Amino acid sequence: MTTPLRDHITPLLLALAVTSGILASAIALPREALAADSGLDKMRARIAAFVGDKMEKLGGSRIVYKVDSDGLRETVVADLRDDVYKILREDKIAFSGLAVRDGGVELKIADAKSRAQLARKLASAAEGLPSHALTVTDLGDGLVRLAPTEAASTARLRELVDDSIDMIEQRLKDSGIKLASVQPDGTDRLRIFVPGEMDPERVAAIFARKVKVSFRLVDVSMPGAQAQSGSPPEGTEVLLGFKDKMPYLVAKDSVLEGEDISDATPIFAAGTKEPIVSFRFNGRGTRRFAHVTAENVGRPFAIVLDDKVISAPVIREPITGGSGQISGNFTLEEASSVTMLLRAGSLPGRLGLVEQQVVQAAAKP
Repeated sequence: MTTPLRDHITPLLLALAVTSGILASAIALPREALAADSGLDKMRARIAAFVGDKMEKLGGSRIVYKVDSDGLRETVVADLRDDVYKILREDKIAFSGLAVRDGGVELKIADAKSRAQLARKLASAAEGLPSHALTVTDLGDGLVRLAPTEAASTARLRELVDDSIDMIEQRLKDSGIKLASVQPDGTDRLRIFVPGEMDPERVAAIFARKVKVSFRLVDVSMPGAQAQSGSPPEGTEVLLGFKDKMPYLVAKDSVLEGEDISDATPIFAAGTKEPIVSFRFNGRGTRRFAHVTAENVGRPFAIVLDDKVISAPVIREPITGGSGQISGNFTLEEASSVTMLLRAGSLPGRLGLVEQQVVQAAAKP
């Protein structure tokens, strides 16, 4: 059984908060850990107060972003359609006209027992997950409409804001900005304060570049080092490893992209207890990954973040469950950083810049 990183990281985070007063490593906790640990919320509040005091003394930058709630709704409904299709296929339920329409999913199932079976499966999948609750409406003549409840939509938006805050904090840290506060601002906005930084555009530029996540097949026709010193085959390129800096010969074309990842979480591997990253695909990614792995058993594939190979495991068998794990001799901090990069590349709601301004230091009496 894997052990969540939160059980091991929380004491470290609290120690960091006491000794430095800034958020240094807490930013990479999974969302479930944040919900379970109210101590982290209190620590973030203390950090916000500390940063606010520094802003008064030093001045700095204030930046406000808005998450794309419309894009989130589209993604949620598209994922619902994929989930419905998966159940229909696995349970061999006859249907027709499956389509996304007006913020929901509609389809026709002539058999009443089959309609009830689908409703039960969806309710079971959403049990204990308020953000996945659905309304099921019988429109007559076998036509069924499925749509997220208002409460579920609100919960999903809150999760998206939380994920965006985690991602922003990690990107700030990776860019060397350790004294900052990121807080929610209403239901769909978040604000960033960076004391002492009088150029808000420099901070905003960190998030203007999208994290590029891709899954690519490894070309085994020649060693990576040989391709690096000579001419790699057409349609391939040489990328270096994230940690080992070794050359990998990989296909230029991706078989999957970051948008196909629905979630990522740092965990400890069973047995070795080394930090690894667990990820899960959406419906489209699950189908595509199953197809690619079935056709390439025995061949390595590379998981690439921003043109660096994070891991290059060999496909041992078709992977049909829609999830996987990334190992790479990571430290806790590296596993957390990779997790946030994966989640940044898969966030369904992109950040839109609302405002950025310079906050002048308070005048001395």
